[in-house]
Amino acid sequence: MRVRGSTTDTERGSRAPTARRALGWSFANTVIGKLSGLAIGIVIARLLGPEEFGTFAVAMVALMAVLSFNELGVSLAIVRWDGDPRRIAPTVTTISVVASTLIFAAGLAVAPAFATAMGDPDATPVVQLMLVCVPLNGLVATPAALLQRGFQQGRRTIADQVNVWLGAGISIVLAVLGVGAMSLAIGRVVATVVFSAMIIAFSPERLRFGWDRTLVRPLLGFGLPLAGASIVVFAVAYADQLIVGALLGSQALGFYVLAFNLASWPVNMLSQPIRAVAPAAFARIQGDASRMDAGFRAAFRVVLAVALPACAFLSGAALPVVIFVYGEVWAPAALALQWLALQAAIRIVFELSYDFLAVKRRSTALLIIQLAWLAVLVPALLLGADRGGIAGVAAAQFVVAAAVMIGGYGWALGRAGVHLLALARATLVPLLGGGVVLAASILCAQLIASPLLAAAVAGALSVAASAGLLLLSRRSLGILQTARAATAEGARP
Repeated sequence: MRVRGSTTDTERGSRAPTARRALGWSFANTVIGKLSGLAIGIVIARLLGPEEFGTFAVAMVALMAVLSFNELGVSLAIVRWDGDPRRIAPTVTTISVVASTLIFAAGLAVAPAFATAMGDPDATPVVQLMLVCVPLNGLVATPAALLQRGFQQGRRTIADQVNVWLGAGISIVLAVLGVGAMSLAIGRVVATVVFSAMIIAFSPERLRFGWDRTLVRPLLGFGLPLAGASIVVFAVAYADQLIVGALLGSQALGFYVLAFNLASWPVNMLSQPIRAVAPAAFARIQGDASRMDAGFRAAFRVVLAVALPACAFLSGAALPVVIFVYGEVWAPAALALQWLALQAAIRIVFELSYDFLAVKRRSTALLIIQLAWLAVLVPALLLGADRGGIAGVAAAQFVVAAAVMIGGYGWALGRAGVHLLALARATLVPLLGGGVVLAASILCAQLIASPLLAAAVAGALSVAASAGLLLLSRRSLGILQTARAATAEGARP
């Protein structure tokens, strides 16, 4: 039986791990990890080239596909469980491990067909090796969720940094030795093994297996709709890469994936640390509709204030950024980056909205939105690939995402208690700031011959714009700073 307001030993023993501190740890972790990841990606891209990079991209698409529904969505129940999560943890672990093991076995069997369909049959062994990460992910689903619920992002930071640097070091050494795309897969798997061991060791509760039949139905009832939504989310997120690989070839996929990874930098820097904290913070105040509404709108504005200038900079200065960072051989990636960078801003608010709606138990609405999105997206991507290559695919992504954000998520957020007119007003100033940065970045790219100088000037303007927008968003920042008090209040027994 759930006991509303009860807490774990970690929560009772200390009020130190609050949402505010966890967000700080998570943001620092992401900044360090993504900046280092960007540098590592530059080295890898220069060592491998578009063709080998495309082969690895095929394997990553396969891995992301199965991870999207790997533990059937049940681990999120630990984050938002009203009572003591230790009661459900053993059953969640059992479900996660059994499901991930079965998915791993199925993945090994279909890997050859998948690689062939993606236009690169030689990617089969790389795909199969990468799938080793699947059962490991299932094993640590519960410990990772417990760390998230307890706002233990400090421990997660240590594990994440080991994961990044160990995997990168192994991959770079093997790439220098001529191992090719397999070097990235080997590095990823070895690092995941070590990371998994660290997450288990850092967990506030011992890893235990169990099976409470009374919990299975409510856990699956909660998790399966989210897992279904996650599968569709994956299809939406990776349909472009699937279509590029199948229709345009692995080299085009290499260019597209590099552009996608570069465009994802603002998403990773902003969305991931917020998503590490937001579900647990929203869950603590889910009984107060007005506080939930105000908190979401404040987070929405602050995220846009930082994200839009960064994304506009990458879009407007796409060509000089790609040439300076990766070299002339990767210049075609700029054709996709100019659109994917704009779409990245929409992805950030998508993910914030998704977490809010998940806490509000709007799983069915999320699934409906994703299905409608996918139904519109696939024909748009096919048309874009036929008419404009990787640039056409990226443009289709942006146009469809903007329509879905306004229509689908606007509908769901309104039904979940968000004041849409107030939300729209909160976006006006960040949108204006992003538009100014986009125009200035395009001018820099056209008027400044040096890629380094053009990127530097446009980047500086982006940083200045973000600082100004945050200054104008002081009220929203003030609302977010009450998260600490709200978390403490929600944690009282």
